[in-house]
Order: sequence, then structure tokens, then C-alpha cells
Amino acid sequence: MRAIQLKEYGGPEVLKVVELEVPKPAENEVLIKIEAIGVNYADTARREGQYVIDTPLPFVPGAEVAGTVAETGNGVTRFKKGDKVVTLLGSSRATGYAEYTVAEERGLIPVPEGVDLKQAVSLPLQGLSAYHILKTMGRVEKGETVLVHAAAGGVGTIAVQLAKLFGAGKVIATASTAEKRRLALEMGADEAVDYTLEGWEKEVLQLTDGKGVDVALEMAGGDVFRKTLSCMAPFGRLVIYGVASGEQSRLYPSSLMAQNLSVIGFFLPQIMRKKEIYLQSLSDLLGHLQKGELKLTIGGVYPLEQAGEVHEMLQGRQTKGKLILVP
Repeated sequence: MRAIQLKEYGGPEVLKVVELEVPKPAENEVLIKIEAIGVNYADTARREGQYVIDTPLPFVPGAEVAGTVAETGNGVTRFKKGDKVVTLLGSSRATGYAEYTVAEERGLIPVPEGVDLKQAVSLPLQGLSAYHILKTMGRVEKGETVLVHAAAGGVGTIAVQLAKLFGAGKVIATASTAEKRRLALEMGADEAVDYTLEGWEKEVLQLTDGKGVDVALEMAGGDVFRKTLSCMAPFGRLVIYGVASGEQSRLYPSSLMAQNLSVIGFFLPQIMRKKEIYLQSLSDLLGHLQKGELKLTIGGVYPLEQAGEVHEMLQGRQTKGKLILVP
């Protein structure tokens, strides 16, 4: 089978097309014929050797796949050949940027009737991240104000919509271009702010009548983190789920005390270890999608061989919505 593999850490050029053996499903595993692959910032961090956990070489990146069951291992009872499924890959044997992969049966979710596989693959990583950042970690409550950075991105477009579904009273989106801010408003944001302008945090405070935001989703780091912290409301929860700028920020814990603020880290694989929460939340998201309550923005669909170019576009912030590879 064709796959994309890296044998050294580095830029997009280290992603090479290789021929590998089609994996065989072990007990309680299925073989998936991949039809759509989600591309994420985590993949670029893996490629650079900068991921939260170690990336062993050689490595085939990609954790988010949708496709059809091609073969089942012993002990598989819930799925049969031809079933459409979506999953996040957790096994060390898993290969996402490829024509086939294996996955544990217990981590598979059936794709509902009427849901396209390219839509389904847009949900596991970014949809679950948005869901749990808001609900599990941010504990958003009805009527609260939510700040969503990078609101035109894969996590951002979903988070704007879920915040409203979860009862947020106001959603403030930030994005770097007028086109991206329009998209955030189309997704349901009440206000859109240009975070590339000096003093954007003061604009956020003005939009909340000086009260600040109750929940903030932050993945840039550096200056964006510091300014976000300055526009939090008392009892506010700032959830960090990335450091896209590569710039770490110094935090003085005592600065949180005066307003009872919380700074919370989020890492999706920890959620995946709680299978009941993972499966239920992904089923919820697919249900919202099937009912038309959730719109997914597909930023582009590219052949597997263009993985390097897609990484370059993603890191260059030249895209909006979800980027997908197809074998």
C-alpha cells in the first residue's frame, strides 16, 4: 500500500511516499480501507519532533481517518466488512496517512446514514477537542461569554457552533483576515475581532462591557496567551490546547488569585483513555451533524501525495476549515 512516512524530523520535505505492507488486524481489531484522512497541527508537530509525546522513527503520521471495514480480526462483533466507520487511531501499529490502517474495534464509531466520510473525518480530533475544551475543561454554562481564537480554523469553526449549542450567551471570535472573520460570523459568532491589531484585548473587554470573558480557547501561546489572560472575567477559565506560535509564556500563579481565574491544559489523548466519554461525545457530534445542527467547513481535499504541501499551507495559515487527504 502507499503511505506517507518520515525517517527524520524536519520540514514538509521529509514526508515521503513509500510502499508498505498492508497491516493485518489482530484480535479485536479491524482493517480499514481509508477514504478520508484529517490533517491537523498535531501531525506537523509530529513531523518536527515537537509533539507532546515522543515520535519514533520511521513514522507514518495521521490519527484521524474514515473509511470502510475491509477485514475483521478474531473477536470483532460490532462491525462487518463494508461498514462505514470513523476513528482516532491510538495503536502504535496505526498508520493514518496511508491506504489502509488497523484500529481497535472499541474505538470505532459507525458513520450515520447520510453523513459523508469527508464530513465524518472532520470531527474526531477537532470536533472532540472543541467539545471537551468547552464542556469538560471549560465547563461552559448557559449565558456565559466564550472567546474563540483562530475561529476560522478546524477547531474554531466547530467551537463557535458548539458554544451556542451548549448555551453560551455570547461568542466572540478572533481571526486574522476579514474573510476569516466573516466565516466565524456565519458559523454563529456574535462578534469578530482582528487579533493581529494592537489592543485587540481592549476591544474584547469593550464587547463584554468591561466584564471579560468566562471561557477562552487559546492555542497560539506567547503574546496571545498573555493578552487573553488580561480579558478574563472573575472565575474565568482559560483553556490551552496548543502553542502554534512556538513561543512559551511565563505565568505567575499568584496573578490568578485576585479574580479566581483558572488556566487549564487540554490534551485529547487523555480523553481517549476514557473510552465511554470519547465514544459518547463523538456519537453526540455525529448526531448534531446528521440533524444539521453542525456545519463543517472543508478547506480543501488533496491527494495523499500532496501531504507536504498541505502541511506547508496549514503552518502558513493560508487555509480555513478542515484539510483532508484522500488516498
